[in-house]
Amino acid sequence: MPMQNGVRASSLDARWVKSRHSNAEGNCVEVATLLDGGVALRNSRDPDGPALVYTPAEVAAFLAGAKDGEFDHLL
Repeated sequence: MPMQNGVRASSLDARWVKSRHSNAEGNCVEVATLLDGGVALRNSRDPDGPALVYTPAEVAAFLAGAKDGEFDHLL
């Protein structure tokens, strides 16, 4: 059964990774690969808070869009 969105991030058996572009102010998103193949994201300032969980295909689609500049209007 796939992991559900909103699960407590600290309850996941995961190795969280932070981008090397993160800053000292703590504005960081951390990601982790889950045992079922899913990808979880959490706010590094709230490691016990909720995690958003996506399939590899969803993450690949998002990354492709980011690389193509589809989300540049957000910055």
